[in-house]
Order: sequence, then structure tokens, then C-alpha cells
Amino acid sequence: MKATTHKKAAVEMEEGHTTVAPPALPAKMMAAVLYGSEDLRIERIAVPGIAPDEVLLRVRIALTDGTDLKVWKRGYHARMIQPPAVFGHEVVGEIVKIGREVSPRWHAGMRVVAANSAPCLRCYHCRRGQENLCEDLLFNNGAYAEYMRIPGRIVRENMLEVANSVDDRDAALAEPLACVLRGIHEMDVRSDDAVAVIGCGPIGLTFVRMLSRRGARVIALARRAAPLEVARRLGAAAVVNVKEVADPVAAVRALTVDGRGPDGVIEAAGNPATWELALAMARRGGVVNLFSGLPAGTKVEVEPASIHYAEIRLISPFHHTPRFFREALEAIRRGEISARDFVTEEIPLQELPQAFERMKTRSGEIKLAVRP
Repeated sequence: MKATTHKKAAVEMEEGHTTVAPPALPAKMMAAVLYGSEDLRIERIAVPGIAPDEVLLRVRIALTDGTDLKVWKRGYHARMIQPPAVFGHEVVGEIVKIGREVSPRWHAGMRVVAANSAPCLRCYHCRRGQENLCEDLLFNNGAYAEYMRIPGRIVRENMLEVANSVDDRDAALAEPLACVLRGIHEMDVRSDDAVAVIGCGPIGLTFVRMLSRRGARVIALARRAAPLEVARRLGAAAVVNVKEVADPVAAVRALTVDGRGPDGVIEAAGNPATWELALAMARRGGVVNLFSGLPAGTKVEVEPASIHYAEIRLISPFHHTPRFFREALEAIRRGEISARDFVTEEIPLQELPQAFERMKTRSGEIKLAVRP
């Protein structure tokens, strides 16, 4: 490396929080770049530069999830990622570079989790405590790479230090767990409530775990035996294989007191048929959490009378807020949830495109840990 580059690095850090020059960063890095539908390529690209209020992480672990699989299939996400772009958002990393305007509480070498978004805290929705609906919600992707830039707003609002007692894989669960915790909060679940969870992918299984930890009697529904066994291990009191019963609604209601139906239903499978199943399953006065997102233009049939006269409450929680991101990392620190129950394999970054091909058929994978 040229002496002038060393000098520049030292000056940058002197303007920040230390006069000690950091180890020289490489000019290039390996990264997974999404180009379109099922078109993910491992490429050598430039290490991101940072603005004065940003930090650069060396990625320690990134986790796959259902949203990334959905985006990989579609080739984009209208709000979160437009190709070509570096992919991935569940991350734990180590700070390697700090902008000069970043708070002195952060320093090189700290292990952190950074959420994939941050609100503006100024708009109408933010002022009403609905930061997830922020009119200028800033999203960030790039976890499937050796280095990842964290925008200033996320550094300020949604980046947290990871305690020494918390494993990398566990810490990387914080973002999806934050979404789940907010979903549970919006349902107002009580201890001993019967809650049906439709879909046993990563999010559905996280709901199973956290609801059972809170005293709910969870009934898990899926189309395959393997994820239902995981659901039992994570605390489900009962499971229903929808391929093996003629009427899933009747099967679930038979597992509830007096056959009245579950107090709450969470739809986490992500298709119109399961939305309709969720709406038909809840007891009178119950709540239906339509958690999964469906593509724009999707139509779902609803029978208004059955919802209105049964006074079924419909909610559809989207995303997370800084409050629940913090609550998620604290729940992880307390040991309420562990990556060993979700992460089925660790792979190098180079194998990620093939891994998504395998995950498309869900051949036993729940979440994969990607180590750049």
C-alpha cells in the first residue's frame, strides 16, 4: 500500500475518535449481488466508502431469511432493494471504520448488530409512535458481503452493541425477532390464550418460540412434517399437517376449548389461501394477524358477515421499530431464543446462490449462516 494511503487513513481516524491508524482496508471485497429474479452472483466489488456520519462493518455473520428468499425469487423489493444491489440484511459485524461525525460511544473493534432500517423521527407517523410507517423509512441491505456500510440514521437509531455473552449467530436474529415481538405486542396475547400459527418457516417458528415463552398454547400448521417437529421442539402444544386433514379449520378448532377456535391466528405462510384460512379459523372476538406480505395486486376473498358479526379484529403488522429492535436483542441476551434452533447450516459466501436454489424447495433448511 502506498504511503500516501496510509497517511490518509491515519488522518481520517484522527478526525474521528483515535489517532491510531487502523489496519489497511482492502480496495475490493467479495459480495453477493442481486441482478434480478433468481439471479444472484458472487462478485468482487469495491469496499463501500462512508460518509462522515456512517460506519463500516466487517461482516462476521449474516443470516438468510424468508424475506430474502422471497426477494430472490421476485428479483426486487419495491421498498427495500432494487437490482443490481448487494443483498442481505440480518447481520452482526465488527466496526472497522468510523466517520468523524459519529458519536464517540462507537469505536473500532466493537461488535454490533445493525437493523435494516431507521425512521426519520420527524414525520406524521413517527410523531404518533408509528415509526415503522415512517414516510421516509431508510432501508439498508448489503449483509452478504465482506464489508457493509451502515448509514448514519441507522447508526444513530438502530445500531446496538452486542454483549460479550451473546454469540454472533444469536445476535443476528435481532431484526426478524424485532418484527415478531412487535407482531405479538399488537395482538395483545394473554397467558393461556390459544394461538394458531400458519406457516413454519423462520418467522412462523420464531412466533411459536416467543408465544410459547409467554404462556400461550400454540397450535402450529404447516404442509410438511419436518418443520412441525421443529415447532414442537420450540414449544408448540399441538401441530396440524394441513396435507393430512380434510378440514384444517375444523382440526384446529377441535384442539381448542369447547371447539370455539383459537383466540389468535397468525398467518406467516404468505399466500392468499392461508390468508383466507386464517380469517376462517379465529374464534368470535378473536384476532387475526395477517403478518406475511403478498404481492401488489393479489386478491383475497373475504366474507364480511363472518368477520363483522363475530367481531374479529384484523391486524397486519409491518416491520419493526427501534423499541422492538432493542427488546429483541435483550430477549436474545436473556436466552429466550437461540440460533441453534433455527440455523441448520453454515456456508461460505461463495455457496450462497446454490443455497437459495436449495431453499426454494425448503429441503430441510430453516436459516443458513453465511460467513464471508
